[in-house]
Amino acid sequence: MSDLALSSRKPAAALNGYRIVQSISVFVIALVVISPLFMLFIASLKDDRFQILADMGSFRAFWVDNPTFNNFREVGNFAGELAFGRYLGNSLLILGSTVSLGLVINSMAGFILAWGSLPGRALILSVIIALYVIPQESIIMPLLIIVSRAGLSDTFTAQILPFVASPLYTFLFYQFFAQLPKELYEAASIDGASIFRTWWSIFMPLSLPALATVSILMGIETWNQYLWPILITQTDYARPISVAIATFFGQDSIFWDRAMAASVLMMIPILIFYLAFQRWFISSFVGSAVKG
Repeated sequence: MSDLALSSRKPAAALNGYRIVQSISVFVIALVVISPLFMLFIASLKDDRFQILADMGSFRAFWVDNPTFNNFREVGNFAGELAFGRYLGNSLLILGSTVSLGLVINSMAGFILAWGSLPGRALILSVIIALYVIPQESIIMPLLIIVSRAGLSDTFTAQILPFVASPLYTFLFYQFFAQLPKELYEAASIDGASIFRTWWSIFMPLSLPALATVSILMGIETWNQYLWPILITQTDYARPISVAIATFFGQDSIFWDRAMAASVLMMIPILIFYLAFQRWFISSFVGSAVKG
């Protein structure tokens, strides 16, 4: 009896040890991920840019003696040299327009590929996958020439239209729509619904996980754009905040205090954007894992 009890305790002890190691691993990973964000926020509350640089590499980087919001007040203006409120508004406009149009265009393309009477669908899918492999940097110069000749330089349109349609997001929508029951499309056809009505009224309400996934991925990609905006914008009119932050890093001096505050302002909207869609985003990945 005692041997049986002892043998039953060994798996329990091993399981408890595994859980402890798992908890410690999760804590360490979370600490590594959160620490730079916490340090960024603490640095934004310091009003001495030289002190911020001196505190780097020590535990002083995670503590501020006299916190102040002066840096946020300086970079939160909508006019003047530090008009980061305007830059942030530009970025939000570009983000909202790109994601909204992208959801419509890519979902329509994915739906047509999945259920439309499209000849050569396999070839089109192969081309779409091949286009995704091509790096964006390899086409950025021809795209710059096209946009410049079209008279769209230094505009919001130039930062929105080129990135609305995406091979990756079209393929993601295609995969999602192709997994839905065929009876849905057949029932809509029997009822006389047009293909547009079928897409909008039946398939789109069922595609919340796919919409959330594409929204987050496209939103992060749009928000972090740097190379294209710095090439296409010459004035403050349509300049996003990602490009404006670079102005703090000059050849003679670096304004760490203002750069940190502007970075926090840039980080907050995309975090809110992710939290708004995270439930459907996670369910999309869980559903894909279960189906796989």
